[in-house]
Amino acid sequence: MTDLNTADLNTADLNTAELLVKCLENEGVEYIFGLPGEENLHVLEALKQSSIRFITTRHEQGAAFMADVYGRLTGKAGVCLSTLGPGATNLMTGVADANLDCAPLVAITGQVGTDRMHIESHQYLDLVAMFAPVTKWNTQIVRPSNTPEIVRKAFKVSQTEKPGAVHIDLPENIAAMTATGQPLSTCEIEKVYASFRSIELAATAIAHAKNPIILVGNGAIRAHANEAVTLFATQLNIPVANTFMGKGVMPYSHPLALWAVGLQQRDHITCGFDQTDLVICIGYDLVEYSPKRWNPDGTKPIIHIGQTPAEVDSSYNPLAESVGDISDSLEEILKRVDRSGKPEPYAVQLRANIQADYEEHAHDDSFPIKPQKLIYDLRQVMGPEDIVISDVGAHKMWMARHYHCDRPNTCIISNGFAAMGIALPGAIAAKLVAPNRKVVAVTGDGGFMMNCQELETALRINTPFVTIIFNDGGYGLIEWKQINHFGASSFIKFGNPDFVKFAESMGLKGYRITASTDFIPTLKEALAQDVPTVIDCPVDYRENLRFSQRAGDLTCTI
Repeated sequence: MTDLNTADLNTADLNTAELLVKCLENEGVEYIFGLPGEENLHVLEALKQSSIRFITTRHEQGAAFMADVYGRLTGKAGVCLSTLGPGATNLMTGVADANLDCAPLVAITGQVGTDRMHIESHQYLDLVAMFAPVTKWNTQIVRPSNTPEIVRKAFKVSQTEKPGAVHIDLPENIAAMTATGQPLSTCEIEKVYASFRSIELAATAIAHAKNPIILVGNGAIRAHANEAVTLFATQLNIPVANTFMGKGVMPYSHPLALWAVGLQQRDHITCGFDQTDLVICIGYDLVEYSPKRWNPDGTKPIIHIGQTPAEVDSSYNPLAESVGDISDSLEEILKRVDRSGKPEPYAVQLRANIQADYEEHAHDDSFPIKPQKLIYDLRQVMGPEDIVISDVGAHKMWMARHYHCDRPNTCIISNGFAAMGIALPGAIAAKLVAPNRKVVAVTGDGGFMMNCQELETALRINTPFVTIIFNDGGYGLIEWKQINHFGASSFIKFGNPDFVKFAESMGLKGYRITASTDFIPTLKEALAQDVPTVIDCPVDYRENLRFSQRAGDLTCTI
């Protein structure tokens, strides 16, 4: 329970914007990411006297992505601020990303005065209507005295499972009005525990299964259930696959870890799902990887273990749903399951194939660098607690498949909304959250150019990290899909600036890789800099089509 000193929160002389800021302080907000504008002037003025640090960004989309990744890493709502109209529309992509990636975020927009909303007005849009499809909840402050309730509800809704984005719209005339009231106290929500019946049903199904497999998602990370998942799988000797967003729930070195599943093509791990007679889904969100990919006819038995009920899908119809605290559910199921005498899981053979594939290019010195080799070398340099933020593109597929984690939240991939441009602003947020860890943004040249302006923000606020650009001069993922579908590509090529000179022009350090053997020493040097750095790395994306060919020819041997 928050200890409120009412004497310190006398709001008799506050306006609505000042009361709003007091409420944000009460919620523990550390940063607000955003841009100044005419309609949020009162909020900016209130922040001058606040403990909250305002991070001025170069684009509202960057601000929303920073709040998005902050929320995902901390579990506390990241906050972003824009003005009305074009500022608010720029914010929407990052807000939508947070909502579908289940990252807590509070977006605040300025707005015209309420006296102008009934007529055609400069830069006016109905932002409450506009943000409704991309948020869990949103509203407009129309009475100053309602501000404490609105802010408390916003943070409660945003941070409650499943977390997501909320939106508060503040008209400029309301922001300037005198406000009464004070921030509302906060309290932790008590854990909810699964019913004994659901536990018994799950335990019985697991005990009788011959070849069960665990599919773990981001919900297990949000629930801090990584240790419980690892213990559960180890004691029951059940192999574990993770979604792109579930990396690190089980250490990748564990003999039962089958690494990431979620590519839209066959892979070694697909064989495990082909042969299983029970899929135990733990903290799995359907948005991360459609069940139609691994259970197309809906016949595989499924156990759902999560903090919220299962989504309805014809390919995801669980025979038991244990809804409640994930760690507790796993502990209770474990007490009731006896799998003694069951055969050795097929995971041993699957893992050998996966491991061999991972190490295939470990000593490949060809240039341009194969994506597998680039990621293999990146993993050798990064420590178990260091953080990588992946952008969206062809490199994301390779990062998901080949960058493996010992800890949760050390490889951040957006695979709900999957918005390009997230990596660079996301790395800024990661460095603010974890200033003593190495942080690397992995992006394509397409994604880099979408939010490269935020490198100036990174320099200005002293958040040094490394950006690795997988440079192929085009939209590589779309080219990959076009060739697979139509046999040829179109409209995907573009030119790039000199990325080294671009970085240097902003006061950063820039590097260009010209040989495969240069990458590791260059990365180590870049990570040692006290300014943000950019590494331009030509990549051989012929490997995309080679992988598709191999996937098409893949024969399961288990």
